[in-house]
This record gives sequence, structure tokens and C-alpha cells, in this order.
Amino acid sequence: MNIKIAPSILASDFARIGETVKKLEASGADYVHCDVMDGNFVPPITFGAQMVKAIRPHTQLPLDCHLMVLHPETHIEDFARAGADLITVHEEACDVPALFRQISSFGVKKSAVINPETPAEALFPAVEEGADMLLIMSVHPGWGGQKFIPETLKKIEAVRNYCVKCGRPDLDIEVDGGITEENVKDVISAGANVIVAGSTVFRAADMKETIRRLRG
Repeated sequence: MNIKIAPSILASDFARIGETVKKLEASGADYVHCDVMDGNFVPPITFGAQMVKAIRPHTQLPLDCHLMVLHPETHIEDFARAGADLITVHEEACDVPALFRQISSFGVKKSAVINPETPAEALFPAVEEGADMLLIMSVHPGWGGQKFIPETLKKIEAVRNYCVKCGRPDLDIEVDGGITEENVKDVISAGANVIVAGSTVFRAADMKETIRRLRG
């Protein structure tokens, strides 16, 4: 399965964001992962659709927008028009099938995500609803630099097995949180193929080489 790397700009220098996304593209990244936080669903506030709109002219990479927000249905159109290529919504925050229909109406790809305390089975309906990707949080959302939660590996395996059972063995499974060069092989072996990495990429002396190694 093709392994894709989605560096999270949460760990980047926002004052140099245009330069940053250009560097990610030149370094071999597959996505730009945009962590959107509203200060309600998670305590911190990061940025909104305006940031995505500002990034869009600086890269051809797909913008992978993870909405950690309450009432995401009120923001879908803004992110779609700002240039999001894929929008991820939390199973804990919305009616996923309804949001999928809304996202699709703008011609944007759709993904569902679960927090560490949510069982893997909560993602199963999204497979049948035509998800373009599934995201499993391997840390509690809100802050970068947390340590990977080992129990996530069993959840990845359960979701991948369900995808195979449903006839979608190649559905992208993304994992976000605490992934390093040391544990990425375990994450890939469990069934993930889209790797979100923030601190690991942005603190690297050689971003291109780190992205290469993260492919496992």
C-alpha cells in the first residue's frame, strides 16, 4: 500500500507559512495537514478557513483539513471555498452521514475521525457511507508534541480489517499524534497508510530525509 506523509502545520512557524508549505512540497510530503481548533471542542484555538485560503496559492499539495470544532456543519462551505481538498469531521461532534453529504456537495473529499476514547467501531458506518479517508487520533487532540498512545495500534487493525471485510481494502487510514521515526513502522504494520507528523518533521535537521524515513 502506498504510504503518504501529511505533515501537520500545527508545529510550524505560522509567520512563515507560505514558505513552509513550499518546503514541504519540495521535501516530498503528500498532504498539508491543517489542524483547525475552535477553543470549544478542544481548548486551544488555532486558525480557520482564512489560513487555508492564504496557504492555497503556495502549494499544489492537497490540503487535508481536520476540523476539531463544534457544529462543523457551519464551517464546511467556508473551508471548501478556501481550497480544502479533504475535510475531516469528528464522529463525536456531528452526524457524520449528514456532514458527508454536505462536504460532497462542494466536490471535496470527506473523512471521519475518532478520539482516543472512542471505539474503532464508531468509524465503521463511515466506511459504508463512502468515506475517502478515515482518521484515528493516537493522542488527545489539542496540543502537539504528545506521546503516541499504544492502544491505537489495535484500533488501526480493527478499522483496516473492517475495510477489507467491506470490500474497501485500499481505503486510506490516517493516524495523527505522536508518530516518530521509531514507532512509524508499527503504525504502518497495523494498517495505516497516511501518517500525520508535526514535531517530527518540523524539528528535523533534514526535512526531506525525515519524510523519507517516515514512509517506513
